[in-house]
Amino acid sequence: MKIKENFIETKDYVTKSNLPVSDYVINPYVGCPHGCKYCYASFMKRFTGHLEPWGEFIDIKLCDKPINIKKLKGKNVFLSSVTDCYNSFEEKYRLTRKILEQLIEAECELCITTKSSLILRDIDLLKQFKNLTVAMSVNTLDEKFKNHMDNASSIKDRLNTLKELNKNGIYTILFMSPIFPGITNFKAIVKTSKPYINMYWFENLNLRGAYKTEILNYIKKHHPELTLLYENIYIKGDKSYWIELAKEINEFCTEEKVNFKNYFYHEQLVADKKKKHKTNKINAPDFH
Repeated sequence: MKIKENFIETKDYVTKSNLPVSDYVINPYVGCPHGCKYCYASFMKRFTGHLEPWGEFIDIKLCDKPINIKKLKGKNVFLSSVTDCYNSFEEKYRLTRKILEQLIEAECELCITTKSSLILRDIDLLKQFKNLTVAMSVNTLDEKFKNHMDNASSIKDRLNTLKELNKNGIYTILFMSPIFPGITNFKAIVKTSKPYINMYWFENLNLRGAYKTEILNYIKKHHPELTLLYENIYIKGDKSYWIELAKEINEFCTEEKVNFKNYFYHEQLVADKKKKHKTNKINAPDFH
């Protein structure tokens, strides 16, 4: 499949973040050739002017302004939120590597999330960071299901990448996202990867916008036995499945003695962060 390439100018790679886990975010690209069918970031298309479907275009962001690393001191920085900073075009344009070269001296906590084994190319830089975590998205051990959902690295390569990163002293997170009801076997994934994972993140499948219909149609065609379950969750709004699964995850991870965080209630976490930020501004001392 031919991906349309485009170059755009940006004033600053670093932008404020509303994510519950970060203060700032860096997205070196707009669009993503992984073309994940469930990608929440597909909403970005309406801001780009692209006519191509999500996953069939990539904007390469050019920026002459050096990153202000002083601004990042003591902050959490996320790389990336609406693209994969190690998508296949990174091999050619090396934007992420250039950004990492600037961030080495930044006294920040950096989290890189990806679905690509290409990150191993930069292991020489990654080993120089003092506060770094790398999160790799894995929500299945079934390569066939993975291939139905995205064009990123194979599950085998993702797990091998996590293993290699861990071997090199890098804090590894297996980001089990998104969890597909009735399909994602979280226990099998944990048991398979436990020896080289420092922490697990869990995030449920949220369906909204154009891809909601696409995923529901996929379930009807490939997993008809789950149709009723998905209708209950995504059409009738029944939250009981996630409530019970959250309990099961908590019990299992406690029993397995693994570190984990549950991001099922993402919207609430974002709201809590905004509320906390607002409270801090109100209570800030006035020196004027």
